[in-house]
Amino acid sequence: MCGRYVRKSTRREIARWFDAEDSAEWGASYNVAPQTFQPVVRLNRETARREIVLLRWGLIPYWAKDAKIGLSTINAKAETVATAPAFRDAFARRRCLVPADAFYEWQKRDRSHKQPFAIALASREPYGFAGIWERWKDPRSGEWLETFSIITTDPNSLVAPLHNRMPVIIERKDYDRWLASERSAQPPLDLLRPFPAEQMIAWEVGPAVGNVRNDSAELLAADTQQTDIEEPFLPGFMNETSG
Repeated sequence: MCGRYVRKSTRREIARWFDAEDSAEWGASYNVAPQTFQPVVRLNRETARREIVLLRWGLIPYWAKDAKIGLSTINAKAETVATAPAFRDAFARRRCLVPADAFYEWQKRDRSHKQPFAIALASREPYGFAGIWERWKDPRSGEWLETFSIITTDPNSLVAPLHNRMPVIIERKDYDRWLASERSAQPPLDLLRPFPAEQMIAWEVGPAVGNVRNDSAELLAADTQQTDIEEPFLPGFMNETSG
C-alpha cells in the first residue's frame, strides 16, 4: 500500500512538470498522511486543461452515508479498481495524478523492528501516482467534499523486499491518456503496472517518519545508525557506502 509520501518540489516546479494551472495554496510536505488535503492534477471540465486542486486523501464514494469510509479507501487495487463499488465510477470518469517526489515503505526486520525506506526516481524528478477522485455531499450538512485515492499494484524488484504492493506511477508521456475522461474511451488499464525498478532508487531513513507530526526535509536523510541491516546491497538501493 501507499500510506505516506513526500512532495518536496515547489508549486512552480509541480505546475511546470505537469503542465497544469495552479490556483490552490499549498506547500512542500515530507510526510504526507491520509485524511489531509493534498494537491492533485485533474482536467478542468470547462476548459479541458490540467488544473491543480486540493482534495482530501481517502476517497468517499458519492453514495456513502458518512465520511468514515474514507479511512479505509486511501488506496485502490489495480486488479479491482474497475469493478469495486467504491472505485469503479471514479476510475471510469474521474482519474487524476497525485504529485510526489518519493514514498515510504517499512521493511519488517523482526517482530519488534520495521525499517523505513524512502523510494524515489533515480533521476530525482517528481512523478505522478495514478489517482482517482470523487465528489461527495454530506447528507447532514449539505456540504460537498472532494477526495482521492492512490492506485497500487504489484511491487517491482526494488520494492518487493520492502512490501507486497507499490503505488502505480504514471509515466509522463502517458499523462494525457490517464487523465482523459471521455465516456466512450476505454479506461487505460494497461497503465496500471509496476514502474521499472532500474529507474528507481531506495534508501533507509530514520524512525522519525513514523510520526505524522514530523514533517521536515531531515526525514529524507539517509539513516546511518543502522548496524543490523539484513540486505544492504539490494539492487538500486542507495546507502552510505554506495552513495
